[in-house]
Amino acid sequence: MVANRGNPLALAVMCCLLEHAMHPYEVATTLRQRAKERSVKLNYGALYGVVDSLRKRGLIEAKETRREGMRPERTVYELTASGRAEVTDWLAELLQTPVTEYPQFVAALSFLPALAPDEAVHLLEARLVRLRLEQAGEEAARELVQKVGLPRLLWLEEEFRGRLRATELEYVRELVRDIRSGALEGTDWWRLVHERGPEQVPPPFDNRALHDNHPGED
Repeated sequence: MVANRGNPLALAVMCCLLEHAMHPYEVATTLRQRAKERSVKLNYGALYGVVDSLRKRGLIEAKETRREGMRPERTVYELTASGRAEVTDWLAELLQTPVTEYPQFVAALSFLPALAPDEAVHLLEARLVRLRLEQAGEEAARELVQKVGLPRLLWLEEEFRGRLRATELEYVRELVRDIRSGALEGTDWWRLVHERGPEQVPPPFDNRALHDNHPGED
């Protein structure tokens, strides 16, 4: 039985157990030490729930129970053969198959005309400041991992995140410039809508054409 592939934390747990048997607290510590919480949403309550789900699905199993000093007993888990196969299949699916994701910034861009152009520019410029700060922090972190000799293989997700950040920075800069200059197609209509009200300004496209492309959506 496969894991719930909608929860990347399950994959993170199984990848840790690929290395050796661990109890859930050790799994969480390992993920935090490796800064994996930047890639996978991590909290202890969810982690224990994921571990229990993986156990019920036969992907992991209890190996032993340990007690260290006065601490409560901790159950150590290991991957089953089905769990090892699931890790391979799940990673293969993630790597080879693009999926539609719904980033919040994309949602904001899709409804940008709800704000006045000048307000949108102000907010986008504030985003640029935050993006530059994040980029500076990522560059410092990258210099640190290179200094300590961490191989590139172990920080590919940070490399990819940095590329996305650089692309976003360039895009937002261009968008701000195009709104300010009016080079963004539709800007004149956008300004009129906020000056006169949407009832007074016809849409900048043919509603009939949209309806023809989506029949039956009355």
